Amino acid sequence: MIHRFRVSIERKPGLSDPEGTTTKKALTDLGFGGVESVSFGRIISIAVDASNERIAHTEVESMCQKLLANPVMESYTIENVT
Repeated sequence: MIHRFRVSIERKPGLSDPEGTTTKKALTDLGFGGVESVSFGRIISIAVDASNERIAHTEVESMCQKLLANPVMESYTIENVT
């Protein structure tokens, strides 16, 4: 059975986000003065063929820990979208 997940990855609080800083400045320069902060992250959609949702979720968790996210700099959440 196919199980679908959405993984959201973002920098941990307190770490530098150069893309966010540059984008915030650009938005301010364009006249969007109310922008307090901008942060960038990634959204990854994954479909896993597994016998049940728990096994599929465990596989996605392992994927995040081993490849998709840098645990030193990033945090992630896994959302079931099936």
